[in-house]
Amino acid sequence: MIIEIGHYTLVLALATSLILSIVPLIGARRNDMAMMALAPVGAIMTFLLVLISFAALTWAYVVSDFSLKNVWENSHSMMPLIYKYSGVWGNHEGSMLLWLLILVFFSALVAVFGRNLPDSLRANVIVVQSWITTAFTLFILLTSNPFARLSPAPAEGQDLNPVLQDLGLAVHPPLLYLGYVGFSVCFSFAVAALIDGRIDAAWARWVRPWTLAAWTFLTAGIAMGSYWAYYELGWGGWWFWDPVENASFMPWLAGTALLHSALVMEKREALKIWTVLLAIMTFSLSLLGTFLVRSGVLTSVHAFATDPTRGIFILVILMLFVGGAFALFAWRAPMLKAGGLFAPISREGALVLNNLILTVATATVLIGTLYPLVLETLTGEKISVGAPFFDMTFGLLMIPLLFAVPFGPMLAWKRGDLLGAMQRLYVAAGLALVAGFGLYYIQNGGPVMAAFGLIIGFWAMFGALADLWHRANFSKLPFNVAWRRLVGLPRSTFGTAFAHFGIGVTVLGVVMVTTFETESVIEMKQGMTAEAGGYSLVFDGMRESIGPNFTEEQGHFTISKGGVAVADTWSSKRIYTARGMPTTEAGIVTFGFSQLYVSLGDPIAGGGMVVRIWWKPFILCIWGGCVIMMIGGFISLSDRRLRVGAPTRKAKPAKAPKLEAAE
Repeated sequence: MIIEIGHYTLVLALATSLILSIVPLIGARRNDMAMMALAPVGAIMTFLLVLISFAALTWAYVVSDFSLKNVWENSHSMMPLIYKYSGVWGNHEGSMLLWLLILVFFSALVAVFGRNLPDSLRANVIVVQSWITTAFTLFILLTSNPFARLSPAPAEGQDLNPVLQDLGLAVHPPLLYLGYVGFSVCFSFAVAALIDGRIDAAWARWVRPWTLAAWTFLTAGIAMGSYWAYYELGWGGWWFWDPVENASFMPWLAGTALLHSALVMEKREALKIWTVLLAIMTFSLSLLGTFLVRSGVLTSVHAFATDPTRGIFILVILMLFVGGAFALFAWRAPMLKAGGLFAPISREGALVLNNLILTVATATVLIGTLYPLVLETLTGEKISVGAPFFDMTFGLLMIPLLFAVPFGPMLAWKRGDLLGAMQRLYVAAGLALVAGFGLYYIQNGGPVMAAFGLIIGFWAMFGALADLWHRANFSKLPFNVAWRRLVGLPRSTFGTAFAHFGIGVTVLGVVMVTTFETESVIEMKQGMTAEAGGYSLVFDGMRESIGPNFTEEQGHFTISKGGVAVADTWSSKRIYTARGMPTTEAGIVTFGFSQLYVSLGDPIAGGGMVVRIWWKPFILCIWGGCVIMMIGGFISLSDRRLRVGAPTRKAKPAKAPKLEAAE
């Protein structure tokens, strides 16, 4: 009965979204307040209906109801409870229901927190959200129904894909979808503004918090996915330029550009048309990512589906929304005012440079991802565009961007002083040179470009700190006064500094692990020793172990330095009994920001194992930088000026007429 309720509420959600797709739009055209008032109520109701549907599917997983085809294909009665929950979205049908739940959740947030929006704009935003909701609800019901029954019900399930039975994969998809789908609000604001024919600084102010929230969650989702692949797949890498990885990275790049472009529009009413175009492009790339993952055109551990019918359905959705939005933009854009002017050397100019490089980088990743697919479709020829292409093109584009990042906050709006900015940054530049060359020397040299990369990373980090230093005026004011100024800075200023500092930390980690990591593949028998990163690893032997739904062989390693044992680790190879599928669980030991990574290979004749050992210096900086960026995003969101719907504080009355006269 609960399953039927879940299915029924999903059908009701479709009916509700259909009504919301039409009635408030007519109300906005007629300026009918009653019809427009239906939008926020309907958005909340749609969210509640989809939430009930999602809860019903979750209940089926928790109680192992194998009469449900989706549960039978992706669960097992012996599976740990946490993976029964994550199994809900560890498959195509369930993950699409989660996608839809997050979509209507954002629609409900617009309804709740958009009370200070113009009625017509809020109604139109919810209408556009409802169009997307209708399309994807139809997609789920017609091609990906998670509530399909089996008769008779099997006694046991087929288990969840073993590589997905991990805490990282329990967290990764919801975070990723919060970013992916969060950009739908920016898209809806852009389309709604084009329908109204009115775009101004207030529009950018409303869009920025949604963009920032989506960007922050997408950063978290990408970082979590990268770390999961690193420790779970046993290959020792953190980024593969996999087409599905690129599918989430492209909206992140475009969203970063949108975040900065919206800032220019809010502050100076410039880049209006470009900002609207970026809002459309960002969510379009999210839809493209959904198509790539679920169309069957890609073969990847990340891909959810291989059914061409589903791919065609999503392709139609992609064409309707992306094509329709661009057609509306082409029609309306010439009617919009271009916005204010500014000098090339200004904060606006720095942000335009940021946008230019990020959009070119996005286009580069897009071409590298789609070109092999297009070529195979047209000619049947299969080629692979791998890391060398992306490293050369994307890497070279990032150098000028990272160099320019510290200058942006130092420049004034409209017309900046480049020489003055350079004078405020010379200490940061000196520290970056010393730290970069110092770390390069400690690592016993390497490619000269590695030193340059380290300097760039430190430059971004020290530049972010320099911005706070000069805003508080530590160089001219007494320390206690400057400290009070620092504490009193807007939270968005701290958020920006955190984000830029985090980028530098991530760059530092990427350069260090790419340049200075070591790898060895050796045959080890019990008692043998290997060296890595200045540490000695002793292979103590193997043992067998039994988990809740798997068996495994574990290898134990004792790690010592200077003859003193400092740590130990287990590395294992598992066999999941239901599917008979093997996985590798790496043994990872952390020393500061660096890690020793041990992965088991095949057994060898006479006893022993093939063992892969990596020393990965400063690799945790890659994800640590992402965490810092996320913190920066949440700090900025906590800034009252960015909270849509926040009440306006009343100004304090002046106490003395003399002060008013002085003002």
